Amino acid sequence: MNILIIEDEQLAANRLEKIIQKLDRSVEVLQKIESVERAVQWFKHNSAPDLAFFDIQLADGLSFEIFDKIEVKCPIIFTTAFDEYALKAFKVNSIDYLLKPIDPEELGKAMEKYKALFAKNQPSQKVPNLHKLEKALEMLNPNTKSRFVVKTGERIQSIQVEQILYFVSREKATFIYAKDDRKYLIDYSLEQVEKMVDKKRFFRINRKYIIAIDAIQDIISYSNSRLKLNLIDHEDNDIIVSREKVSDFKLWLDQ
Repeated sequence: MNILIIEDEQLAANRLEKIIQKLDRSVEVLQKIESVERAVQWFKHNSAPDLAFFDIQLADGLSFEIFDKIEVKCPIIFTTAFDEYALKAFKVNSIDYLLKPIDPEELGKAMEKYKALFAKNQPSQKVPNLHKLEKALEMLNPNTKSRFVVKTGERIQSIQVEQILYFVSREKATFIYAKDDRKYLIDYSLEQVEKMVDKKRFFRINRKYIIAIDAIQDIISYSNSRLKLNLIDHEDNDIIVSREKVSDFKLWLDQ
């Protein structure tokens, strides 16, 4: 297995190399690189390694900048002294995120995860299903809203997410439909709401609807492999789960 290390602290790079080789003596470290620019040049002129370790904060910037400048075709294990970049790390080719100082046991688990994800001698599988990784991390992400502030006339109030049945986009506006049989205008787009809510509780079924799990009254098979939903307290009984969302919707139901 060929590995690339991108780390601007020489001692940290050397320690990482020793731990990796202690875990797996068949590993060959191709090179240790200390900057964004040198990493970009390396990827331009070399075949992708089997696995790369990226320190996030390098001498000339964040290693995420590498992805802006060149396509990186190998899986990544990120290493950093800070944890605020975890979600961003999983939006690129990341299979794990290790905090410094690197724990050999945690590194060993990350290496095992790599081996489990990538079958030997199958280069076409070199890049994992990043969509599934991102979804998994989002479900674990605790930074979700517990309530939304709304304005009704001259009054301002907050709606707890437990009281929300669904979010609906209509005529360039977004509304909350709540369990009190009322709807409320909010100052967020549906795309923004999707990032704010608990992915275990809410699911975006199409361009217009994000629904809560307890808003579903009935699910009916529909044409072209789609699904039709009957929602609680909703006048429209033709709420359709778009075809490209059906598979993820079923997985969401089965949590």
